[in-house]
Amino acid sequence: MTTRDYSLVGDDARRAVETGLASAEWYHTDVPRKTMKDLMQRSDTRATRDTILWLGLMALFAGIGIWLWPSWWSAPFWLAYGVLYGSASDSRWHECGHGTAFRTKWKNDAVYQIACFMIMRNPVTWRWSHARHHTDTYIVGRDPEIAVMRPPDFLKILLAFVGVLDVWAAMTAMLRYAAGVVSAEEKDFVPQSQWPRMILVARIWTLIYAVTIAAALWMGSILPLMVIGLPRMYGAWHFIMTGLLQHGGLADNVTDHRLNSRTVYINPVSRFVYWNMNYHVEHHMFPMVPYHALPRLHAAIKDDLPAPTPSILAGYREMWPAWKRQLRYEDYFIRRELPPTARPFKAELHDLQRSDLLAAE
Repeated sequence: MTTRDYSLVGDDARRAVETGLASAEWYHTDVPRKTMKDLMQRSDTRATRDTILWLGLMALFAGIGIWLWPSWWSAPFWLAYGVLYGSASDSRWHECGHGTAFRTKWKNDAVYQIACFMIMRNPVTWRWSHARHHTDTYIVGRDPEIAVMRPPDFLKILLAFVGVLDVWAAMTAMLRYAAGVVSAEEKDFVPQSQWPRMILVARIWTLIYAVTIAAALWMGSILPLMVIGLPRMYGAWHFIMTGLLQHGGLADNVTDHRLNSRTVYINPVSRFVYWNMNYHVEHHMFPMVPYHALPRLHAAIKDDLPAPTPSILAGYREMWPAWKRQLRYEDYFIRRELPPTARPFKAELHDLQRSDLLAAE
């Protein structure tokens, strides 16, 4: 059995560079130039509308929750607020980090900063982390955003749904940055010129949380933390539920997003929270296409992609047996079948997939 080294400064990181997996040339579906130019058009209209709706609903739900506090009648409103705070912020961080949600740069930057605070991701660290994720998607030792490592740790997966480990790691990193400490792995993907900004943001955030905690102690109530901080935990379940579907159980160490990413059809409410990131193969192939154009991109290239997973439940029915099998066979993964109209995998990737599957058997 293979033992993967997920450290960004370990043996697998070195091998990825030596074998050409790092910063490799990825497969892209052919799209006519005119079509792609149209798909990449940015507009403030859709993102502005969605952002006003997002923040407006948050203000409404928090207001009702505060008004009804401490009655249990406030619980549904806090739960709704939590999803918008602790899950919708994940997709807003993501899209505005790509700079594609809005046409206007300052709007992308403003929403990015707000969403980063909510999701507890340092805007400097995670901008560079996500750039590496797209350059080396699920390349072991290179990608810092691999959600489920092999063999999978099911306790960590379950705890992620309530943000326990995530928030602990985020708060620990925030305090470490505030003290001016940058880890060896972060130094691998964050340029040194960006460290002072990373540290400054952490110090501002630390002050905000300190004031919030002080307010809670002064009031003798957790109400301030229900507005800032705690929703990152009790509202995290939706972004974990959808996020695990992105790459869960699929191939690693390949350079074709059709092998390592999953497109899933989901309901309209979840699509609003998730900002269409359920079209994940499409997003990874063409990350500069705005979220609102991903359904059109999907329609344009679906004949070259594996069949979409029909629902969230179907996705977990596919992933769960694969994860269980990976407890015994670390190299096992879910094989993606292409339609007859699709261009085949690169020969070397097909051979790699076949040999890994046989090894798992």
